[in-house]
Amino acid sequence: MSRLGSVGGKLYRGEVSVEFVARRRLWYAISGLILVIAVVALFGRGLNFSVDFKGGSLFRFSAPHASIAQVRNVVTSSGGGSQNVIVQQVGSGSRATWLVQTGKLPYTQSAKVAAAITRDLGVKQVSPTFVGPTWGSQISQKALQALIAFLVVIVIYLSIAFEWKMAVAALIALAHDIVITIGVYALAGFDVSPATVIGLLTILGYSLYDTVVVFDKVRENTAGLLGSSRSTYSQAANLALNQTLVRSINTSLIALLPVAGILFVGAGLLGAGELKDLALVLFVGMLSGTYSSIFIATPVLAQLKEREPQFKALAKRVALRESGGRAAKRAAAKATGKTGAAAAAAVDDGPAGEDVVEGSYDSAAAASSEKVPAGQAAPRGTPGPGARPSPRQQPRRPGSAKRRPSGKKKRR
Repeated sequence: MSRLGSVGGKLYRGEVSVEFVARRRLWYAISGLILVIAVVALFGRGLNFSVDFKGGSLFRFSAPHASIAQVRNVVTSSGGGSQNVIVQQVGSGSRATWLVQTGKLPYTQSAKVAAAITRDLGVKQVSPTFVGPTWGSQISQKALQALIAFLVVIVIYLSIAFEWKMAVAALIALAHDIVITIGVYALAGFDVSPATVIGLLTILGYSLYDTVVVFDKVRENTAGLLGSSRSTYSQAANLALNQTLVRSINTSLIALLPVAGILFVGAGLLGAGELKDLALVLFVGMLSGTYSSIFIATPVLAQLKEREPQFKALAKRVALRESGGRAAKRAAAKATGKTGAAAAAAVDDGPAGEDVVEGSYDSAAAASSEKVPAGQAAPRGTPGPGARPSPRQQPRRPGSAKRRPSGKKKRR
């Protein structure tokens, strides 16, 4: 933990930096590949809606020693249909529970299927339930209305608290998370139940929470950026990402631990069907939200801001300043005969906060400027630490060797 804390401190101070914004094309390519797989799975396999959405009959019973093929044969042979039968086993061993979904069955036919399950599979009790499609459609409509209202409020809030370009970047990351989560459901074949809808609305808030935290740090780092030539908008945004990186990872890990417990322990061992639907969408959504807030939202924001004229001019000034510093280092290396880090150290010894300009280094100035003991005044005519000596200044000779022009006498 101490090592992780030291890494976080170095990231915050800028001593160690991971290039997130500069490598945005790589992150876009990775996200694009994942999105293509998700869309293909969504249109190819489709979503497996539960009986709550499409309506039908549901039979719940306990048969620890039965198999999926046996349960399906009993239900279809007793009049439960052959095409719309979905058989699921929740849990394992003595706690295994079977859920059989069929199409809409009349009361008499539903009672016949329940009797066949009791007789052929040795089940003591069968709980048949009929669910109409109206309730599922109402849930879908309410969820869609809640999603639209949520997006509208988020756009208004981000536009007021930050700016509209941050709202656009956040919405792009949000759409990224939704498509990936739905694609994983299509690939896994899990039922889309009302618990899934609740989990989907939950991950929207979590994804935006992490993104807003990063954006707040970006706004802090870019305040007053146009008045200097220290860094571009992308560089300042990348610093903000590095400063919040450890926090984002810690927050995501803490949030994923209980969700993973529900998903793998609760659903796998205890047979919690509804919890499984909720935990899967939360687990995938939180992972995707953490990824998008780091690799998608901030790079998209930096790309949008770099198109503004003032930030284009800032990028040119920063590039000119960096090229001047490199030229000064090359001049220092040529004058002193030093190379690499030694030449860079020779240039960086100037006063803090001053820019190095090409041609400001002079070997004659370095040779003539000598250190003066503390408490003594520098001799008259001695150039200062950063002064450039004039061509007329010559090294003084000793008094005995000093010559005067012939024919001239010293005036008294």
